[in-house]
Amino acid sequence: MKTPHFYAVIIGSEILNGRREDKHFTFVRDALLAHGHVLFSTFIIKDDPKLIANTFLLVKNDPHAVLFSFGGIGSTPDDLTRQIASDIFDNGVLIRHEKFYGDILERFGEKAFPYRINMAQLPKNSALLRNPINNMSGFYLENRYFFMPGFPEMSHAMVNEALEKFYPAGEYIYRKTLLAQTSEETLMGVMEKLDKEVDLSSLPMLNGGNPSVEISVSSINKELCEKSFYLFESDLQQKSIKYKILI
Repeated sequence: MKTPHFYAVIIGSEILNGRREDKHFTFVRDALLAHGHVLFSTFIIKDDPKLIANTFLLVKNDPHAVLFSFGGIGSTPDDLTRQIASDIFDNGVLIRHEKFYGDILERFGEKAFPYRINMAQLPKNSALLRNPINNMSGFYLENRYFFMPGFPEMSHAMVNEALEKFYPAGEYIYRKTLLAQTSEETLMGVMEKLDKEVDLSSLPMLNGGNPSVEISVSSINKELCEKSFYLFESDLQQKSIKYKILI
């Protein structure tokens, strides 16, 4: 796979209506950075089957996607993720995962029926993610679509497991950054010349009422990063605009 595009899909109406605070975004972002990766996109969505399906479909349509999905794999009627994951990423059929079925019986005995036992109904080609809290597993498909509970204490360990097993180290990203005493508009011509493989970040700000802009370029290609950065430096020097290099 080309450099993976990491998506986080956080499912929970309780986050959107203010009953709970999201704790997944920051964790996933930092876990990825620790492994040399960058988060590509994050969605926080309500427990709506059509919305969940459309969001998963958007991810599936990206050939470089890696998905971390949080929530909706429990045993209550509003836990929709297992079926939707099968519909979008597999063949639409849920079957009993024997290992998970046994784990549920071992933990709950007769109380596993009639509801908890349904957690073992997973997409056909699922493998399990270990839950260090109560052994009620998450699951994954194709080594790149990972489905976890909404509880951070459970799911964050699963994120680490997935990264360490399948995506332990990303490509090194070279970055150079400067702060110029001018507006973004002054540098638009340079921005248009950049190679499409260069990631550009332009952050305008006001310092004491005077415009300034932080320009950052990054690439896995060191030479391309340095060449792109030089274009900005050269343009600023030609226009006698003051700047300082931050990185």
